[in-house]
Amino acid sequence: MLMRSTAPSPLHEDSIGLLTRGYRLGEHLWRRTRPDARAVGMRLLARDALFVRGAEGVALFYDGERTARHGAMPALVQETLFGHGSVHSLDSSAHRHRKATFIDVAYEDEQVERLTPHFEREWRAEVDAWTSGISTRTAYDAAVLAFGRAVMRWAGLPGTAKAKNRWSRRLAQIVDGFGAPYSPSFVSAILNRRWSDGHAENLIAAVRLGELQPAEGTALYEWAWHRDEAGVLLAPRTAGIELQNVIRPMIAVARFVAYAAKQLHEHPEWRARIATEADQRGSLTGGPLATAFAQEIRRTSPFVPMLPAWATQDVELDGERVPAGSRVVLDILGTNTDAESWDRPGDFVPDRFVGVDDYEAIAAFVPHGGADPRTGHRCPGEKLAIAGLAAAVSALSDRRLEVLDEGLEVNLRRLPTMPASGGKVRSCPFHRKP
Repeated sequence: MLMRSTAPSPLHEDSIGLLTRGYRLGEHLWRRTRPDARAVGMRLLARDALFVRGAEGVALFYDGERTARHGAMPALVQETLFGHGSVHSLDSSAHRHRKATFIDVAYEDEQVERLTPHFEREWRAEVDAWTSGISTRTAYDAAVLAFGRAVMRWAGLPGTAKAKNRWSRRLAQIVDGFGAPYSPSFVSAILNRRWSDGHAENLIAAVRLGELQPAEGTALYEWAWHRDEAGVLLAPRTAGIELQNVIRPMIAVARFVAYAAKQLHEHPEWRARIATEADQRGSLTGGPLATAFAQEIRRTSPFVPMLPAWATQDVELDGERVPAGSRVVLDILGTNTDAESWDRPGDFVPDRFVGVDDYEAIAAFVPHGGADPRTGHRCPGEKLAIAGLAAAVSALSDRRLEVLDEGLEVNLRRLPTMPASGGKVRSCPFHRKP
């Protein structure tokens, strides 16, 4: 194969582009090469790196023989968002062993079914609060609390609704601040991380002392009694961190809910279709149209624009090569909107997901990571995220509500981002359920 080089000079540094361009950095990098390229050279943190996209890029990035995730994420980001010693820092058999508990706790269908009634109850309560005028919360703020209460009860955590709300807000702030190390929100994220780690550690210790008795199969129970490959219980701090790595991602889905508010406002025909669906089904959960809408939100508005890994051997893709020890960076946004993989990739078209059950089989659909969730780094909580987001979409489609046309712009330079207002929701006096 004819080799070419698109790598910038050693004096160049693309990581600065994450601060100045954010989610648009990928667009900038692809301008260095041909429109259908699968790989392009870049400089990241003073090292050569390979920026990849599409099904081919996903296959390379998640090839455990050629890449590894441990240490590829900058330490400040890794430890603030995921926590020290979490599964995200592991590879090979250690990763697979710990990942198995995440699969048991969050991925299996019975766990999704167990959480679904909590979504129904919480979103019904949020809709009632909006329609009665009691609540002026944004879609995002409502989602942080609704998802937080739901997932904490499901996970076997004790405490009042108010206590769950307080912890949910802390976890949401960690997600909001981890990607902005230049801002005060990052300092808040570090402080909330420390508080949350301590709180979760205390919960684990209480279970092991018999002071709390969560049901078997709940996240709190399984992480309290999880043993490593050598049969040793995890340190309480580490077990508490993994407990958070079950519940925090569900709260992070609130950012998708803000996008849902924006897209429902901009696509009123879909809002009407989903409202009818929810009325006919008598449920906010499990609606096929709401689920398709949720999937299209995840495709067009991923949580992060890219993810890094290390090349453990010399790797090559589409004529571009980097040596072992270089980073391989997967363009998440560019893969989800890849013109070689998607029809009308830049348009918001939920119909593309109607009737699609096996979304994991779509190689170029990686909003929660790619590859097999059991053996790779794909998020095992993806099913929970889809179910919760679909419930929120149905709730926001209620005819008694309206999403205000205020603050729906998105700052694509900020990581992570969402519509500025979070999606303002009010009771609509001109619409009533039939």
